[in-house]
Parts: sequence; structure tokens; C-alpha cells
Amino acid sequence: MKLAIGSDHVGFELKPIIIDYVKELGHEIEDFGPNSSERTDYPQYGKKVAEEVASGNFDGGILICGTGVGISIAANKVKGIRAVVCSEPYSAKLSKEHNNTNIVAFGSRVVGSELAKMIVKEWLDATFEGGRHAKRVEMIQQIER
Repeated sequence: MKLAIGSDHVGFELKPIIIDYVKELGHEIEDFGPNSSERTDYPQYGKKVAEEVASGNFDGGILICGTGVGISIAANKVKGIRAVVCSEPYSAKLSKEHNNTNIVAFGSRVVGSELAKMIVKEWLDATFEGGRHAKRVEMIQQIER
């Protein structure tokens, strides 16, 4: 899987840990910033990653800010994005299986590195089930149109 990742300054320290972990799992990953811990604004990185995923350049995305909430809200403003913020692995797994999420987000002030890895692994390993869930995802897409 080819993934895009971004954060704000609060998520900056956790980001390289997740990048290394994703590579260990055998996936490609590209960092869309920031490149330092200097104060920055999360919407620009949520938007960058979301646009890359929505355009089809990447199969999915990972976003990190203080809580995961703000950066996921920004990503969800991009047409075609279904970003989920997760603080535990079960919701990450079901978000992909039932909602076909294409971006997972979490907060570096909420989860530690090991829990973040578990969230990412469950999300990456999950597959959209389709079936009755496909109808619901289509309903979400209709709202977006």
C-alpha cells in the first residue's frame, strides 16, 4: 500500500516513529510535512494529505495532531475523503471494514507510540466488507455531492 502522512508541530515527534513502522510492515509512505517542530497549522497538512489520497496518488493517509480531531476535520472537507480519528485499534479496524475510510488520524497527546502503531496496523490490515456497508458509504458520498 502507498500511504501519505502529515502532522502538525504537536504530532511531529510521533510521525517518524509511525513512518518507520509503516515501512517495517512493507508499505510505502511519503511525508507531506511539516519538517520541523516549529509551530504550524494542522489544516494545511490535513488538506495536503487528503488531496493526495483523493486524487488517487496514494492508497490512504495517516494524520497526526494533538488530538487527531482538527486534522481529520480538515481532511474530511476534501471531496472523496473519509477520515476517521481513532484512539484505539478496534474503531480503526471497523472504520475500514464498514465505512471504507481512506485516512486514519490520531492524537499524539492522546495515544502513545505503541498504541498508535496498533491503530495503524489494524487499519492497514482491515479490508472494506462491501455488502450492506457499500450502500451506506454511497449514501455518505451522495451527501458530499
